[in-house]
Amino acid sequence: MSTLHPIVAVTGSSGAGTTSVRQTFENIFRREAITSAYVEGDAFHRMDRMEMQEALADAIEKGDHTLSHFGEEANLFSELEALFRDYGATGSGRVRHYLHDADEAAPFGKEPGTFTPWRDLEEGSDLLFYEGLHGAVKTDKVDIASHVDLAIGVVPVINLEWIQKLTRDRNQRGYTTEAVTETILRRMPDYVRYITPQFSRTHVNFQRVPVVDTSNPFIARAIPSAAESMLVIRFARAKGIDFPYLLSMLSGSFMSRPNTIVVPGGLMDLAMQLTFTPMLWRLMELKKRAS
Repeated sequence: MSTLHPIVAVTGSSGAGTTSVRQTFENIFRREAITSAYVEGDAFHRMDRMEMQEALADAIEKGDHTLSHFGEEANLFSELEALFRDYGATGSGRVRHYLHDADEAAPFGKEPGTFTPWRDLEEGSDLLFYEGLHGAVKTDKVDIASHVDLAIGVVPVINLEWIQKLTRDRNQRGYTTEAVTETILRRMPDYVRYITPQFSRTHVNFQRVPVVDTSNPFIARAIPSAAESMLVIRFARAKGIDFPYLLSMLSGSFMSRPNTIVVPGGLMDLAMQLTFTPMLWRLMELKKRAS
């Protein structure tokens, strides 16, 4: 952790909704005039798209059906930890960008599914903002979570997570339901080993719980709407959280535990704004005092 160069990490599984949380933070950064250095978790995959496909085919041929982007074998955990450590110490570090599609790749003259060259972050940012799969990972070799000043878990109940992933991958990436299902099954060992444990290290978890039937996510035709959900917000430490204020501002919300507030799903963006803005104020105030 660093007072001068704080790090905010939003972490969650594929299809969890971390991108929506990033958009909320971008709105807060813009409103509060906070300059962030944005880092995408995909940039720290070990292999590009073609290399991963070849590695998967090779692993399956050898009888290994567990290789996935969730695990250590397919990611540069040491490099990600080095970035967090270096940023906390100096306000800079080595990064690159993963080019998801043709639009992102065209300016670099590269193919989709590849990486840009490594480069140093530009100096002058107020904080580092990470969004991806591994913002709070800890293994016997690395402790990425220890460098993060504000770690946020995005954790919809698993059937909803699968519905969101199935819908996105079918509609945006053209995958079949069978292909997405195979990916979910293949990732499950790494999901249990690397993804789930992070949510015991986060400072805040946002968990969306649908109030409609999601018993069989593999036949769902639509993602349950925000209005068809409740949002469970769990704080690792209740000290310093103004729960009476949140309850007064979030109509229909209630406390389910001393550190947990339940909010109507349609108020998710407002709940995040009200929750994270004071936390960012505190980080910026500490930074100002230390500079």
